Amino acid sequence: MTATYLPTAGMICTSLSDDGVELLGQRRGLSAYLSDAKTMGIPLLYPWANRLSANEYGVDGGAVTLTPGVGGVRTDEHGLPMHGVLAGNPSWLVTDHSESRLTADLDFGAQPRLLASFPFPHVLTLDVTLADRALTVQTTVTPTTAVSVPLCYGFHPYLTIPGVPRSEWTLETPRLRHLPVDGQGIPTGEVQEWPAFSERLGDKIFDDGFDEVPQGAMFAVAGGDRRIEVVYDHGFPAAQIFAPGTDDVVAIEPMAAPTNALRTGAYSTATPGQPATAVFTIRVS
Repeated sequence: MTATYLPTAGMICTSLSDDGVELLGQRRGLSAYLSDAKTMGIPLLYPWANRLSANEYGVDGGAVTLTPGVGGVRTDEHGLPMHGVLAGNPSWLVTDHSESRLTADLDFGAQPRLLASFPFPHVLTLDVTLADRALTVQTTVTPTTAVSVPLCYGFHPYLTIPGVPRSEWTLETPRLRHLPVDGQGIPTGEVQEWPAFSERLGDKIFDDGFDEVPQGAMFAVAGGDRRIEVVYDHGFPAAQIFAPGTDDVVAIEPMAAPTNALRTGAYSTATPGQPATAVFTIRVS
């Protein structure tokens, strides 16, 4: 197996290949990701995953205003801020690189352009290893001042099973708490029971969010003789399942907080002197 990361393009993983067979959805490709933040592969959604319900959020009694097109802010079709501000950011510094490991840092606090949208100085570290047919991604947020850092980020692995029709793929999830959304994709505040799920995709479409994901939870998509598992090792208590009808991909998204948490306050923080680490693993069999 091989994995390809591009530190100069936002530390996006553009390929996860099994004996030459590509397991990541390429969608519109790297060029569209760099020019328009159209996601593919495994992008990092930082400092918030998915969308916010408005162009501002509260901080210590005040508010941060997000301006589309400024400081890396992108919007969805409703004009809502989408997927954070690091899409394609070239400022990652590789600190370790070997045949099976890649480590890179981004000094968020050293970039005024980024701080304008997320005023919490810190260093963001990705430590990626590939071993035993598993890609393990460790994310560490280290505050660099006396200010705590909200943890609302996520990853968006677009998984695909080449050579097997989408309708024949099986999606597996554990028992979860489902968060219904409104017409703009924002959680309504309601919650629903989501029983453990294991079914053929058929023509089903998913774009569903969850919270209270237990540590060690395992999700999977399988087809033919191939199975891809996504394990939430620790630090990812929320998830999004995205399976559109227009593309042969299933995204199983580890998230540090639910959609819109940066506005609702439903997040944990990395506190000064106590870096916060989260880990997920993609295992192929």
